[in-house]
Amino acid sequence: MILRHAKSAYPDGVPDHDRPLGPRGLRDAPAAGRLFARSFGVPDLVLCSPARRARDTWDLAAAELDRTPPVRHDPRLYAADARDLLDVVREVPPEVGTLVLVGHNPGLEDLLLLVAAAAVGDALERARTKFPTSAVAVLALRGPWSDLGPGAALLTDLAVPRG
Repeated sequence: MILRHAKSAYPDGVPDHDRPLGPRGLRDAPAAGRLFARSFGVPDLVLCSPARRARDTWDLAAAELDRTPPVRHDPRLYAADARDLLDVVREVPPEVGTLVLVGHNPGLEDLLLLVAAAAVGDALERARTKFPTSAVAVLALRGPWSDLGPGAALLTDLAVPRG
């Protein structure tokens, strides 16, 4: 699963890496967590950008789950392009069944469009149009994470939870 961080604020003098969530992001991140709890369950592993807005998004989402999954804050996810993100995901151990990747655009959107060969319904077309803040993309992959590559996954769902 791919989760784009919730809507952030742009306070004066705050470096990009340290930008907090804005009011809408503070509402939407828990809604993403409720979506996970209701539809997808608790993931086996979360790989999260160390940027404040990504960390806060996951923390608020995870508070809606029955239990907290293991989280790794990987600096490679901050400002990463699709190929860099793909490299990170390919390193995930094969025993991890459900992975959540929390980060930023344009990298996440580009990764989604790179690996999704097809989709259920109109999910791929909607992803091509826009992958907004708090969007959750669910991809199915046969085989180990190391096999993930261009066109290797099926986009099964695309949701944009709002609080």
